[in-house]
Amino acid sequence: MIQTLRAWYDRHFSDPQAIILLLTLAAVFATIVIAGGTLAPVLASMVIAYLLEGMVRRLEKWGVARLIAVIGVFLLFLLFVVLVIFLLLPQLYNQTRELVTELPVMIAQAQTALLTLPARYPDLFTEAQINEMVTTLRDDMAAIGKSVLTWSLSSVVGAITVLVYLILVPLLVFFFMKDKQLIIRWLGGYLPSNRGLLNIVWRDVDRQIGNYVRGKFIEILIIWLVCLITFIWFGLNFAMLLAVLVGLSVIIPYIGASVVTIPVAAVAYFQWGLGSDFYWVVAAYLVIQALDGNALVPLLFSEVVDLHPIAIIVAILVFGGLWGFWGVFFAIPLATLVQAVLKAWPDTSVTTAR
Repeated sequence: MIQTLRAWYDRHFSDPQAIILLLTLAAVFATIVIAGGTLAPVLASMVIAYLLEGMVRRLEKWGVARLIAVIGVFLLFLLFVVLVIFLLLPQLYNQTRELVTELPVMIAQAQTALLTLPARYPDLFTEAQINEMVTTLRDDMAAIGKSVLTWSLSSVVGAITVLVYLILVPLLVFFFMKDKQLIIRWLGGYLPSNRGLLNIVWRDVDRQIGNYVRGKFIEILIIWLVCLITFIWFGLNFAMLLAVLVGLSVIIPYIGASVVTIPVAAVAYFQWGLGSDFYWVVAAYLVIQALDGNALVPLLFSEVVDLHPIAIIVAILVFGGLWGFWGVFFAIPLATLVQAVLKAWPDTSVTTAR
């Protein structure tokens, strides 16, 4: 047994570059797990700077000096933030408040519909089952009400946190883009000079993650805009709120689209009942989801991610459990990182045989 473990160790860990790669990854993951909450503004700024770097590189290819390109892209980013704060967030707040106000009416309608089921389908539903379902529905709505109240009581602390983010994050984003090469050289000074394996993994992951993050951001914007136009065209209530939910749902492959179908169908049902408008909205929503999965995603991510669906779902569960929203968002890039490491990891037995 000891000889087998020794042979396995010599096979995979005898190369010093493999140890350097392993220690570097362990240090990065440990830093994020231990100090992720404290460093959240820094991590968010790095993600945004990474997202904007593609535009900066494109401007540099067109002959624009890097500093000018960084300033131009940064000003566009600030304009986007201003539009989100002053145009999008007020609408989301108002529609969320209206939805919470209308919840009691929706609950009453749902209870009425449920109570008719035993008479219409006596072989499938009993009165006791329906009463249990109604009680569960009331308890769930009460829990949601308590959560909303708790959130409102802590909104002052949340507002202060948002203000801090609004000041720190743009500054950090600007300096991350402006001094990118300086920061990379500074970090490289603490790494061993013999780090060829680390460089190989980084180049592969840099290409994969950069394309994925930018592609995912474009996908969110497209799906949000198409859903917003569609919902407004049909006159669906809470169009902006639902369109944002659908747009954000693409972050979680396979699962997000299924989950967000429930609020879209529920709002349409309580607004029109099982009429033609309801079926038209649901059909349009399903068409959008089908076009997203079969046309938009292959177009944006044709050569980015080569992972089995099981690997993607496992990555979402693992990294989402570790880092919440950001873990879910970066589940696929992180899984790609693991795949790149496994692919590049040296096998000394193969090298020896050659």
